[in-house]
Amino acid sequence: MEVFLIPVGGDRYELYCEVPDEDPSGATPANDRGFFRGLVRKFRDTLNRIEHARRRHEEETDQKHGWFERLKRRGLRLVAESIAEQRLLWHLRRQHKAVVVHPEDVSGEAALGIVRPALRADFEKHRRWLAIDGVLVVLSALLILLPGPNVLGYYFAFRVVGHYFSMRGARQGLDHVIWTARPNDALSDLRTLVHVDPDQRRSRVEAIAARLELADLRRFFDRVAVRVI
Repeated sequence: MEVFLIPVGGDRYELYCEVPDEDPSGATPANDRGFFRGLVRKFRDTLNRIEHARRRHEEETDQKHGWFERLKRRGLRLVAESIAEQRLLWHLRRQHKAVVVHPEDVSGEAALGIVRPALRADFEKHRRWLAIDGVLVVLSALLILLPGPNVLGYYFAFRVVGHYFSMRGARQGLDHVIWTARPNDALSDLRTLVHVDPDQRRSRVEAIAARLELADLRRFFDRVAVRVI
């Protein structure tokens, strides 16, 4: 597994990777049993529908649609981006070796020193949200007395599954994954574009993404890069 150390402004970095669409539960539908596995199966199916819908519409311009459709598409993109971020941790759950690909102007030792605190922060964040959403799942169960599907309950249940997988991935990365480091000059080139206007840098970021074979890097970089005026 390759994890890319993306410079996003100053001394800040974000961990990023792209992995194939997968069943986050690590199980096939035939093996799904019980409430939690059934929830995981629905979780997986929902993720796949969101991701496929985003890819199907990502080349269309918002100007072709009315305000409601534009709002829905933008919401879809935000959800898909959140999913993409958590997929790194979900995928890390199953790994025992990983490579952090870092800018050439950062040493391998320094790059590894960035990864561990980032994973530790992710673990604490998702553990906190797992506890919060777990309580909200229990409270939303009271809505089962109302007619119709308990949409709010399913929403918090899906969040519980996502935070649980993310927490396990962060713990796996901290305690069990053997990390190595590899420099890459394309990431050093990316650093120089942090403070450039997104419209002006778009073609250059896309060229770097092509060198790294990361199809969604440009969207991620536009969202996390911090401009200093």
